[in-house]
Amino acid sequence: MNISLKSVAMLVVIASINLSSSASVNPHIYIDQQAQKMVSVITENEDLYSQDPDLFISKINYIFEPMVDFRRVGASVMGKKYYLAATKEQRIEFIKAFKSSLLNTYSSTLAQWGDQKIETIFPDEANYTKVVDVQQNLITSSNIYPITYKVRNDGSGNWLIINIIVNGVNLGLTFRNQFQALATEHSENIDLIIQNWTSDANL
Repeated sequence: MNISLKSVAMLVVIASINLSSSASVNPHIYIDQQAQKMVSVITENEDLYSQDPDLFISKINYIFEPMVDFRRVGASVMGKKYYLAATKEQRIEFIKAFKSSLLNTYSSTLAQWGDQKIETIFPDEANYTKVVDVQQNLITSSNIYPITYKVRNDGSGNWLIINIIVNGVNLGLTFRNQFQALATEHSENIDLIIQNWTSDANL
């Protein structure tokens, strides 16, 4: 039986749609797929971080950025008191600053761990609630680092990251404590908090 190129192309499209659909309803598959893409960037660009860190970070962020619910995470970092006290413009500005700090922290951390592979721990049963923990191990030549992604279903079948714990460091809590410290330092002036925001997460 002869199979036309058009038929083959259609089969590929259907397979891609099925894979995408499966990933959207299974957070472990989705996180694993994206993690493997990031590992590929690292292994295929071993010297890029030292030669052109901005380009390296942009390659990682292209994959990582759509995975995160920055609005929800940013609001959590600010805390209810400051989020409600902030204007709409201040909320947008902080989330923008926070987004940049998280992306840069995560990307530079992956680069510093160098040669690595990531293994996702798939559960025996796939009973998903609104919020799910996805466990991974980042394996380097000298150590194993546990990673936990806390992901939330947005109601449209998409699983978005709302917190990350890397090697015991809870990034959500670390950033929240940092915000509180800046609030104290700058007499709860939200504009000054935003202006002085940088990532202090030590991974």
